[in-house]
Amino acid sequence: MSTNLDFSDLLRLLDERSAAFRAAIAAAPSLDATVPTCPDWTLADLAHHIGEGRHRWAATVAAGPADAPPDRSEWNTSDAPRDRAELLAWLAEATQRLTAALRAAGPDAGCWTWWPTSQSPQTSGAVARHQVQQLAVHTYDAQLTAGAAEPLSAEVALDGVDEFLTTCVATASRWPHDPAVIRFRAAEGPSWTLYLSADGARVDHVPAPADVTVEATAEELVLNFYGRIPLDSLKIDGNRVVLEQLVAWEPE
Repeated sequence: MSTNLDFSDLLRLLDERSAAFRAAIAAAPSLDATVPTCPDWTLADLAHHIGEGRHRWAATVAAGPADAPPDRSEWNTSDAPRDRAELLAWLAEATQRLTAALRAAGPDAGCWTWWPTSQSPQTSGAVARHQVQQLAVHTYDAQLTAGAAEPLSAEVALDGVDEFLTTCVATASRWPHDPAVIRFRAAEGPSWTLYLSADGARVDHVPAPADVTVEATAEELVLNFYGRIPLDSLKIDGNRVVLEQLVAWEPE
């Protein structure tokens, strides 16, 4: 796993992004407001998603290596609160439960994940890394709904590009189109090369000739990866069709 963030940084960022998320929930005029970037959800729905997900991952980390995630009885949150004050307390409890499970496990403990063939390991450290990104993007959603979104920090955004490519894109599933190479270049300096072929999708940091190059700030790359801003927001040189194929791809 290639990252400049150590385990203590990830735990710190989990607390920071969770606090920022709760602040957006507290400041929003109404919990019934539609989330512009997740139009099927209200702000209350988003908050319940965040709380339930952190409870679920806390139980997953605590369970250790497994062939499947823990049964819902280990993290049932069907009675998530609707009252704002109770909701905020429940969200704080979810974060505390997750960070406690991660601290108890340490960064190298094995646990179930949904990404077994990616380039991210099935460890508590990889879970912490992914959780930072989940919270960062959904904090952006909540802040946008409450009024205005704050920029993603450089440390979150730069690690977020790498984390998304190695966890959410890298796979052993067969690429169904002609082999292709995509290069993602952050304005801050780092770049990533994505190879797509019958062997799947793999990422490395060595620059190589590419069919298409995508250039933007790390924040813009992350927000595009998660569908928050369109491809047209980025600088694209080369065969755009390859990018459209990648966006539409649903690996088996």
